[in-house]
Amino acid sequence: MTLERLCDIFYYQKEKYPLQKSIAGKENGAWKTYSTDEVIDIINQLSLGLLALGIGKGDKVGIISYNRPEWTFIDQAVLQIGAINVPVYPNISEHEIQFIFADAGVKMVCVSNEELFNKVKEVQQQLPLLKHIFTFNKIPNARHWKEVMEAGKGGSLTKVDELKNTIKKEDLATIIYTSGTTGEPKGVMLSHNNVISNVLAAHPIFPISHGEIGLSFLPLNHIFERMVSYLYMSKGVSVYFVEGTDTIVADLKEVKPQIFTTVPRLLEKVYERIVSTGLALTGIKRAIFFKSLNIGLEYNDEGNNSFFYNLKLSVASKLVFVKWREALGGNIRAIVSGGAALQPRLAKVFTAAGLPVMEGYGLTETSPVVSVNHLVKGECKLGTVGIVLDGVTVKFANDGEICVKGPNVMMGYYNHPDRTKEVIDTDGYFHTGDIGEIVEGKFLKITDRKKELFKTSGGKYVAPSPIENKMRESFLIEQMMVVGEGRKFVSALIVPSIPNLKDWCNKNEIPFKDIKEVLKNPEVLKEYSDIIDKMNQNFSHVEQVKRFKLLPEEWTIAAGELTPTLKVKRKVILEKYKNEIAEIYKDEHLVEV
Repeated sequence: MTLERLCDIFYYQKEKYPLQKSIAGKENGAWKTYSTDEVIDIINQLSLGLLALGIGKGDKVGIISYNRPEWTFIDQAVLQIGAINVPVYPNISEHEIQFIFADAGVKMVCVSNEELFNKVKEVQQQLPLLKHIFTFNKIPNARHWKEVMEAGKGGSLTKVDELKNTIKKEDLATIIYTSGTTGEPKGVMLSHNNVISNVLAAHPIFPISHGEIGLSFLPLNHIFERMVSYLYMSKGVSVYFVEGTDTIVADLKEVKPQIFTTVPRLLEKVYERIVSTGLALTGIKRAIFFKSLNIGLEYNDEGNNSFFYNLKLSVASKLVFVKWREALGGNIRAIVSGGAALQPRLAKVFTAAGLPVMEGYGLTETSPVVSVNHLVKGECKLGTVGIVLDGVTVKFANDGEICVKGPNVMMGYYNHPDRTKEVIDTDGYFHTGDIGEIVEGKFLKITDRKKELFKTSGGKYVAPSPIENKMRESFLIEQMMVVGEGRKFVSALIVPSIPNLKDWCNKNEIPFKDIKEVLKNPEVLKEYSDIIDKMNQNFSHVEQVKRFKLLPEEWTIAAGELTPTLKVKRKVILEKYKNEIAEIYKDEHLVEV
């Protein structure tokens, strides 16, 4: 059979690559696996149950859950009867649930736990279309997801097959609400073909084969992780779902996967933990660790490393990097990174350590992959987001904006044809809002986000992302946002890395009790000033950070300062810290620039 629709995936797997361990998730601390046949039986029973509950073609079904097999069961059961999956981030607020479910017209929702169940119950009265709430965990006074299966018992699969046969690849499969760094969420409509075309185009690039294992922990409601999971399934790769990031290290050691996807911030945290371990060493062990680290940072990603360098790397690999590989299970063939810019030095050192990072680029509206670095020599360039996928076309607007055309470009924004027209031109190109260029004739490089560019009072444009990304290479900087719109010079709001700052203070005999007082300490302020002065050398005069403010509290998703993919919501930060920014610029007219 050919793979044309998302609801074909497990039937395709059964025909091409039947698995005894198709998908798996933790239950009571132990992995529970499901064979291809078991998955198909479960989704068929669920489809019958959905029909019995009055859910049919075109109806919207929400999922609010951390990754687990049940997510996939419901997703596939919904898709094969022509209903539409509306997945939502688990850390969503009640206000956002109400907005999204009202906008989409959701009739049924499945949630993972009691906290999410209570959130939905809280707003159900304001959602007249929402008739059914089911839970994946067993919760008192809540309907368990297996009751959906019970509702379909005795039903005939003929009706399911009839509905499945009416589904065209061009039909709407899912509505994914973008988190957005500004404004209210928009529902991105993706067809079966939008996503499947992306899956098939990425097939030859992902170095994973039938019978191997992919670990999944990024939220499945994000199209990046969801598309990759579909890719695993369609290649006969076993998918092990991790419920959260807390247990990733233990799960990697247990499952020993060949591949997983991540976002740069999580990879940065892994690197920071590794280096913290090195800092705790003493004597010759410490010296060997950091010598190996420096060797890794000198790695030439184009493969033009000298014989002498390769010899040094081989020694570093046996003494130090082998432990990195063991910490990630020992079998990793590739780490796929997306969602934001990855620091090139991280990609370099992980690749040198035998943990190659494939950085890619995409958006929800492009299902999502536009380009990706390959593992083949000459097909990867660190600092870029790789080669544009086959079947996808990229061009640049006059201002450098990346425009994308192809079968992966969304159907449009749900209920908003006006907004759709704003981003998809008459030639069918989606305007991404990202600025970029082609490097060496084939590698796509992102230089900044169009909407994040700002102009100083001197009329000079500043791209904040490269500055922030470079500054965050310091272990003492956890988060950072560059400011300066309409101002005389560029400044920054900085959230320190509290654990690393505490270590630094201890070594420099600076008392560490009240964080607010620590951030006022002259020696601490001088250390951050020195870091910024050093990093400023990488930027033009107008881009250099002249002043900064240290903030005592980390920005979080829960507080509304970060998107679920850990991007900073600039407008929120600007409003929340307007007094601190005003303090930075109180005498800007006196500053020479």
